[in-house]
Formats: sequence, C-alpha cells, structure tokens
Amino acid sequence: MTETTVAEVLAELAALEDPKAREVNRRHGDDHGVHLGKLRALAKRLRTQQELACRLWATDDTAARLLAILICRPKAFGRAELDAMLREARTPKVHDWLVNYVVKKNPHSEELRLAWSADPDPVVASAGWALTAERVTKRPEGLDLAGLLDVIEAEMGDAPDRLQWSMNECLARIGIEHAGHRARAIEIGERLGVLRDYPTSPGCTSPFAPVWITEMARRQQGSP
Repeated sequence: MTETTVAEVLAELAALEDPKAREVNRRHGDDHGVHLGKLRALAKRLRTQQELACRLWATDDTAARLLAILICRPKAFGRAELDAMLREARTPKVHDWLVNYVVKKNPHSEELRLAWSADPDPVVASAGWALTAERVTKRPEGLDLAGLLDVIEAEMGDAPDRLQWSMNECLARIGIEHAGHRARAIEIGERLGVLRDYPTSPGCTSPFAPVWITEMARRQQGSP
C-alpha cells in the first residue's frame, strides 16, 4: 500500500468525524470522533490488508489505529511487535481492541500474558490479567486458580483503575466458571468492595464480582 492510500483513508476518517461521537468517546478516555459502527463498515469495505494496517498504526491517530486493528492479520505479528504496540496504545479503546481482537488470536498470546501480568506498568499488567481472565474461561488447564485468588485478594483493592478492572474480571470469571472456587471468589469480592457502586444500566449485570458471579451462576443452572 502506498502513502497515498493511507492519506485517502485518513481523509475518509476525517470526513466521518462526528462531534457527538467525539464527546461520548471523550467521556470514556478516547480521543476520536468516529462512530464505531461507521468505523466497522469502513473496515469491512477495506477487508484484511496487513501492510495498510501497519501504516495506519504508525500514524498514531486513534481512529486510524482502531481501523488498523480491524483490518490487520492478527497472527502476522511477532511477540516484540505486539509488546511495543501495547505500550504505544494511548487510549482505552485501542488498548482493549488490541488485546481482544489481535493478541488473543496471536500464537504469542500465552508468552505475552505471563510477561505482561508481571509488568510494573499497571496498564500493561491489565492486559496480562485480561488474557488470564480469558484463559480462566476457555483454557484453565495448568492455571493455579487458588494462587490467582491469593494475588487478587492481596493486590486488587489498591490497584490502579485499569488494572483493578481486569483483576476484577478475572475474579468474577473464576467464580463463574469454577464452582469449587465460587464461595471464596464471592467472599473476596464482598470484602474488597471493588466496583460495588459502579453505575449499571437497567437490564445489565453489575460488574461488582459477587453480583456478577451469582447472576451468571444462576443463568448457568437455568434458574428463573
């Protein structure tokens, strides 16, 4: 892909700028004004283009990076590339999409999970915990669930927001998916009180772990 093509894509993104979308995104810590539905429609039209994705990422523009994530080939990135990209991800949405849409599909995801979980940067560590939460749900074999609960119990209460959110998700997933650890997971959540008062829309489940765990366990059991 040529630089002209990148310029054309950036111009199209600029044309999609919506002040209302920018304000909504700003409240969530993101600095772009493109409605995500329109961004996905553009990605669908462009289809997978790895070289273009890399060039768009290099622009450091948030909307361009989100588009890059949607049109890239997740398995094409090396471990060092993904580590650098995560550390360059400046906004929550870019960070979350990179982890969920790219890293989780990459063959280096387990190595990165272990490395990031122990990283001193709490934003990087939050990515490691997000990957751990997925393993708890999909591939728990080999995980020390009791050990994870020990770490969560000791560290989640004082963790920075992004890291706390990912650790809380891991806590909830352990309680939801592994009945033998459910009572302890609920007890830890109750005692730490993380996200107890988080505003939740009607019809949505609270991210407060005891409520989340209890509701999802009820659904699994088919209770009314």
